[in-house]
Formats: sequence, structure tokens, C-alpha cells
Amino acid sequence: MAEQGQQDFNRSALTVRCGRAWYTGQRAEKIPGGLVGVVGNNCTSLDLSYNELTSITAVKYFQRLQELVLDNNKLRDLRTLPRIPTLTTLSLNNNKITDIYSTLKRIQECCPNVVYVSLLGNPGCPDQLTNPTSTDDEDYDRYRLYAIYVLPSTLRFLDSRPVTRQERMDAEIRGKYSRTVKIAPGLSSKFVSKPVDELDDIFFNVHYTPLPRSFRDPLDHKGAFGKCKYRYSGKNSEGNRFISNNDL
Repeated sequence: MAEQGQQDFNRSALTVRCGRAWYTGQRAEKIPGGLVGVVGNNCTSLDLSYNELTSITAVKYFQRLQELVLDNNKLRDLRTLPRIPTLTTLSLNNNKITDIYSTLKRIQECCPNVVYVSLLGNPGCPDQLTNPTSTDDEDYDRYRLYAIYVLPSTLRFLDSRPVTRQERMDAEIRGKYSRTVKIAPGLSSKFVSKPVDELDDIFFNVHYTPLPRSFRDPLDHKGAFGKCKYRYSGKNSEGNRFISNNDL
């Protein structure tokens, strides 16, 4: 059984050195069982870049894993990511992840000691590399604050730069309000930053109304009286040619 399992991957493409393993560019759709059998027990760093992974369930067998590199694959989400308390580095650049916020939450739940996370190049990440026409630096900065707020406090490096002390402070104060969402196409294609509850009330709540919620009896009315003076200044108007000087 073990011998048969070890035949499900290209052994010549595997490089192993001092607990680190590289198996890249092999079009694998899932982590080969044979790979687990060869390097699983002692592997602390695993690079599976440039494959076609859609599932990473087998990561659970790498019980000492500290670094996991999954760049340039076809992952659409992290639902198959198991809990890995030992993991400190997770790189997911250039995948197919659209719901970046569910992904951040999943990383928080499964990787409680993560130090480095990178999600650049995914459709859901509001970076200019991925969405140069619909996002800007402010969109990405708001995303960073939200990510820092959600991810474990052990995080020290996000995407292409370190997490600063100021970012950590800002994330504590307004990180939960910095989540960026896309409004429906008919309204706007721009990433906007608003509290999610406020967006729900305005755009998705059919009971929303700008009118006051209190009710008054028709006889209990309040009014105001004022006097206004208007001055018309329209000498270039076409209508002025029909007005004589005596009428002004």
C-alpha cells in the first residue's frame, strides 16, 4: 500500500534538504499521498508552488510544518486547510481566491501562531497588481488594517512589507470598520470602506427609509415662519430680451 502510494508523484521532481521539501511545477491537483510518505514526518518547510492544487487536505499529515508555500496554484478558498498550530509562514500568492475575508478568518482559526502571510495576486485582494483599474493604495491600506485586525497577534509580516507598530494601533481602533466590499455593479464598481452593518441598512435592507421613525398626529404639527429675499441676476439669459427697463 505504501509502495503504491509513493508512485503517485514524480519522485525525480522532489528536492529534500534539511527538513525542507520542494515539489513545484508538476500540475498536481492535490498533495500526493506518496509525498506525505516520503517527507511528511520530518518536513518543516513545504513548497508546492506552480502546481494546480484545488485541495490541501493532506497538509494535516505534515505535523511539524512551519512554512507552507502555495503560490501560483488554483485554490479558490481555504476550506480544506487543516489546523496547523506549528505554522509560522503561509504564502498564497497568485491563486483564485475571491472571498479574501473568509480566507483571513480561516487562517486565524487554523494558524494561531502565524507570523508571515501573503495573499497578493488573488482576485479578492484589493492590490493594484491584481486590480489596477478598480483599486488604489487607499483600498489596499484599508484591507491591511482589516487583515491585521483579524489575523493572530503573532503576525509580523503581511504581503510585501512588515506590520508596523502604527498599523497595529490603527487596526485595534478601526480595523473592524476597514473591511472593503464591492457594491453591486449597478451602483458602483469601486471598492468602498464602510461598516458592514451600515452597508446592509442602505443597500440591502428593503425596510430602510431616510424618514424619521417617530410618528405624529396630524394636529401635532410644527412649523416655522421666515422671510426671504431673492435677487435675480441673469443679464445673459435669453428671457431678458422680452423684459423692458421699466419692468426691472
